[in-house]
Amino acid sequence: MLFAITFVSPDPMAAALAADRLCEAVTSQGLEVKSRGLLGPGAEDVLAEAMTLEPLHRVAAEAVAGVAVDVCVQPWFDRRKRLFLADMDSTMIGCECIDELADYAGVKAEVSAVTERAMRGEIDFESALRQRVVTLKGLPETVLAQCYEERVRLNPGARTLVRTMAVHGTRCVLVSGGFDAFTARVAVAAGFAEHAANRLIVRDGALTGEVGEPILGREAKLEALLRHRAELGLSEAETLAVGDGANDLAMIEAAALGVAYRAKPVVAERADARLDHADLTALLYFQGYAAAAFVVD
Repeated sequence: MLFAITFVSPDPMAAALAADRLCEAVTSQGLEVKSRGLLGPGAEDVLAEAMTLEPLHRVAAEAVAGVAVDVCVQPWFDRRKRLFLADMDSTMIGCECIDELADYAGVKAEVSAVTERAMRGEIDFESALRQRVVTLKGLPETVLAQCYEERVRLNPGARTLVRTMAVHGTRCVLVSGGFDAFTARVAVAAGFAEHAANRLIVRDGALTGEVGEPILGREAKLEALLRHRAELGLSEAETLAVGDGANDLAMIEAAALGVAYRAKPVVAERADARLDHADLTALLYFQGYAAAAFVVD
C-alpha cells in the first residue's frame, strides 16, 4: 500500500533533514521509498510502500525528533480532501473571541481561566459557555464589531488554505463554539462557503448575558461534518478537520485527516497529525498541493 509522509517546517533545512532520516529508516527496514519531492519551501513529500501505517508512523516520529518539523503520515489515495471543517478561535484566528469580549467588560482574567479549562476538556463546554457569557451582560451590541476590528486577525496561512481548497472544489465550512457575529466576518475574510456558531442574545442594543439554544459544541461539530459529508456523497476518506480544543475532538476523530493546530494536549494526543511549527498552509502540503497551486493575494 502506498503512503504519503509529508514534512513541513518554517526551516527548509530542518524539513530536508527529517526527510533524509525517514528515507534512511524506511530503507533500513526493508521498505521501499517510491519517490521524494519538494512541494514548496520547507515542505518535503515522501511516498513509501508498506503493508500498514504503523511502521511509517514510528519512523516519521523519530525523524522529527529534536527538529521544528510537523509531519503527516497518511494513505496516498484520497489525500486531497473534498470537505474541510475548521474551528475558528485559536485555529483560524489568533484569539478566543469570548476572552476578548470579556476584556471590554473588565473580566478577561476570570473568563480566560474558564476558557482554558473548557478547551482542555476539564469542564463541560456548554455549561462553561453559559458561565462566561453571563459576564458579558450589559455590553453594548456595538462592541461585537469593535472587538472584531480591533482584536481578530486570521492566523498565518488561513486565507491561502481556505481559498486554495475552495478553488479546487472543496466545501469549506467554519464551525465554532464561539459566536456568529464573528464567524460571519471570519468566513468572508478567509473564504469559507458556510459558517455555524452560537448566537449571543441582544435586547435593546445590549448583550443580555444569554446565549441561544441549542449550544453548538462538540456534538454539533461532529453532526456538521457528517451532514455535509452526506450531502456531498463523500466517503470518510475525503474529509479533513482542524481544531485546537476539546470541543473539536469529535470532528477531528471522525475526519479521515484530523489535525491539531497549536492544540491542547487532549487533542494533540488523539489527532492524526499536529501543527506545532508550520502555518496553516501545511494542510495544503499534507494534501499534496504544491506551493505553485496556492491561491494567494
